Amino acid sequence: MTHETYLATRRFPALDGVRAIAAVLVVVFHFGGAAWVRANGWIGVHVFFVLSGFLITTLALREEDRAGRVSLKNFYLRRAFRILPVYYVVLGIFVVVTAARGELRSSGLFGALPWFATFLNEFHVVGVFGVAWTLGVEQKFYLVWPLLAFGVAGLGFLKRIGLSAGLVVALVALVPVLPYSGAYASIVIGCTVAIVLHHRKGFAVLKPFTHPVAGLVVAAVIVVVQVFFTDLTVALHDDGGVAVGTAYAVLVALLLPSLVAGGPLSRVLSLKPLQFIGERSYSLYLIQSIAGWTLAGLVPHLAHPRTLTAVGVTAVALLMADLLCRWVELPMIALGRRVTAKRPEPAPVKEPVPA
Repeated sequence: MTHETYLATRRFPALDGVRAIAAVLVVVFHFGGAAWVRANGWIGVHVFFVLSGFLITTLALREEDRAGRVSLKNFYLRRAFRILPVYYVVLGIFVVVTAARGELRSSGLFGALPWFATFLNEFHVVGVFGVAWTLGVEQKFYLVWPLLAFGVAGLGFLKRIGLSAGLVVALVALVPVLPYSGAYASIVIGCTVAIVLHHRKGFAVLKPFTHPVAGLVVAAVIVVVQVFFTDLTVALHDDGGVAVGTAYAVLVALLLPSLVAGGPLSRVLSLKPLQFIGERSYSLYLIQSIAGWTLAGLVPHLAHPRTLTAVGVTAVALLMADLLCRWVELPMIALGRRVTAKRPEPAPVKEPVPA
């Protein structure tokens, strides 16, 4: 793949496959039981973080090339229509279901609602809808990153790289004080790869990773790190897995060039079933606990974590996610596009004429 081909590519279907695997890993982590402990499915959320940073920054960089600068208003509107409707619908479902079960207060959900409603989830995590902490992280990232990276005119490649690299170092260093700063670091790592690939010289540096063999090697290393995550943290005396977790995020980021360039791994991850799941992964991730309660009510012997339970919950959650995708996500995304289409794009910034 050439740099020109990369810039001309408008969609990366293999990333939907990565999303699908990450979402299923999280479900298996919650519902698969002891047999799946070694899979460390919780790491799936960090895959989402890296992908999110990469895609958001790539879209912004391309808008900047096209229009001269990034419209922050349009950016925030698009993210609001993409994230908020499904989130609040699922939050409402949790309130209704826990109230019907007589557990609205005892579950802690009622007391947590102000935190959940304002996306401060990671500061008040409760078991019911506990996965929503990641949305708190991402929403605050979406608020701050565009201002830092695109709110200042004339911020070029080197300054953006310095900004993103500096943020990663600072966020990792803050983990002992602010545990969730490691999640922000994973997002910024994805942003950094987007910045590098977008620049011609940066693309040349990462071009070896676009080779299919490089992609397979990086993917294999990711699997090894994931499976042996606990062992590695113990062997390296890595308290809290900060170093290993950051290395894992970097590996996921280095896998991206091969996935956007194509090849055997990219073709497998672009298969229609994986794309189908990946396109619904956001809703699937949010609705998984409701799916678990539903399955346990319909089939009581699947109320306990095990492999069959994880398979059943994934299937039920995917059905629910499909409905949410069709009835909420896609219509609201389309509405967001119509709203931003009515707003004129910023005029290109003219370069000063040399004296």
